[in-house]
Amino acid sequence: MELAYIPSPSRGVLYLGPVPLRGYAFCIIIGVFVAIWLGNRRWVARGGRPGTVADVAVWAVPFGLVGGRLYHVITDYQLYFGEGRDWVDAFKVWEGGLGIWGAIAFGAVGAWIGARQRGIPLPAYADAVAPGIALAQAIGRWGNWFNQELYGRETDLPWAVHITSSLDGRVPGYYHPTFLYESLWCIGVALLVIWADRRFTLGHGRAFALYVAAYCVGRFWIEYMRVDEAHHVLGLRLNNWTALAVFLLAVLYLVLSARKRPGREAVVEPGATDGTGADGKAKDGADSDAASPAGSGEADGDSSATAEDEAETADASAGGATEASKAAADPTEAKGR
Repeated sequence: MELAYIPSPSRGVLYLGPVPLRGYAFCIIIGVFVAIWLGNRRWVARGGRPGTVADVAVWAVPFGLVGGRLYHVITDYQLYFGEGRDWVDAFKVWEGGLGIWGAIAFGAVGAWIGARQRGIPLPAYADAVAPGIALAQAIGRWGNWFNQELYGRETDLPWAVHITSSLDGRVPGYYHPTFLYESLWCIGVALLVIWADRRFTLGHGRAFALYVAAYCVGRFWIEYMRVDEAHHVLGLRLNNWTALAVFLLAVLYLVLSARKRPGREAVVEPGATDGTGADGKAKDGADSDAASPAGSGEADGDSSATAEDEAETADASAGGATEASKAAADPTEAKGR
């Protein structure tokens, strides 16, 4: 008799009338919002405009979902095109099955399109959103818990997950909760990237490369524990080889980028001078005045008034020309109207 374990939900979907509310989808959606929220804070802190991260995410997220699904379907094609399978199930994303490798690759393509439209460098954007992506993965992994999938070998540890479903060849029992292991690992990756970014002033895509490399380290050993059906190459699961290859590419990028372009970008979003700083408060001094022409007139009301009086005295006999002189002498007042 097990004294402690992680129970699995009796079902992964609830119905609000005819509308299905799926736990897997909720985890993905919450993860996306967290990634955008944190990415926006980091982007603004680097000198970008608020809202830019969300604008680029409009491209990156759909591309990422399509890429993640394509990778899963291609690498596990037997689940959808094998004997007795229905290929229509390949489109049922809500039932689970998103490959992070395809999601990141296609998401990067979408982010590149969005970044080009906003005129911002993609590496700087990637650095800003990297920790948020890791947190989104940490949240999204709990969708596997709702679906009772992606667990590891059998175990009697007190944090074993209790699988009760027998669908798709599952055997009820107690298994390593690899979804939990990866979720915790991703939280650690996010904290590592935030710390390293502050400590070493990472730029030009190196914070993102660090996230990729650190994630691959954890994914390699977690993948090795899983027992769900997968393709094997030379005794290792396909995702193990993918993690190893991506890790080496990320490390190579870190080294070469640090040599070629040390430091961080001075400007991440050209023209992002809207009169607010990284904390969202109005800037003081000459910078604020330069950003807002109206501000100089309001800040120097006495000078404007004096200029107006002089204009009235000089053109007292001009009648209607007096009003034009006032408008020219006080542009702030003219704009206010």
